[in-house]
Amino acid sequence: MTFVDASNAPVRYTGEIKLYGQEAFEGMRRAGRLAAECLDMLTEHVRPGVLTQEIDDLAREFVTERGGTPACIFYRGYRHTVCTSVNHVVCHGVPAKKALKEGDIVNIDVTVIVDGWHGDTSRMYSVGGVKRRAMRLMDVTYECLMKGIEAVKPGARLGDIGAVIQEHAERQRFSVVEAFCGHGLGRIFHDAPNILHFGRRGHGERLAPGMIFTIEPMINAGRKDVSLMADGWTAVTRDRTLSAQYEHSIGVTEEGCEIFTLSPVGRHTPHSDAPVI
Repeated sequence: MTFVDASNAPVRYTGEIKLYGQEAFEGMRRAGRLAAECLDMLTEHVRPGVLTQEIDDLAREFVTERGGTPACIFYRGYRHTVCTSVNHVVCHGVPAKKALKEGDIVNIDVTVIVDGWHGDTSRMYSVGGVKRRAMRLMDVTYECLMKGIEAVKPGARLGDIGAVIQEHAERQRFSVVEAFCGHGLGRIFHDAPNILHFGRRGHGERLAPGMIFTIEPMINAGRKDVSLMADGWTAVTRDRTLSAQYEHSIGVTEEGCEIFTLSPVGRHTPHSDAPVI
């Protein structure tokens, strides 16, 4: 895989890893902030009795009123602003007229476009009080994300990111989903390289300043295997155990990396105040 100056590259997938400059980083900050603010807003609405379709409607209104565009609407035929993945849904859960229940855990994944730049992030939410095992799964998943981000620096390899995520998850007796991965980001929604959440240290492409991508580990309470539902989107754990996911968009800097999708009010882990039942 080769590197290319993003300013000279076509705005489409080419299989090359694009390296971006400061103007792009500024664009990613704006897009990432709006995506994070959308998830912040939804915190107060994730409660028993709320329909996942209502959450989607709130997100679409929030993003468009602030000048953004929901990236997922009509993307490969998808018709919603967010994905709502509840309990054993690993990712890409489709909003519907289905009410959240006390004790559910839900991942909400949103991608927005601001001035051509994509901000992509997801977060776990507790619906009322949750069981201790579910809380532990969410905590470990967030820790996996942050350990993966801590591994990002110039000269490190892509395999270093996956290795630290896999090692931490498996030490806690959870499993890492291998069927889905993070991805390059920028003016393109899904770009090179793929960011695996498992792997071996010292393997894969070297990281270079200017790379922009997501890290978004999906961690299962049971086995890593997933199945795709008939709608063509919803992925579930094959053994129907719980799954959790967190995601940030980041850019590699000369010193390490910058997270574009941090909550401006510190709501990165909104489940942490939820009661354990």
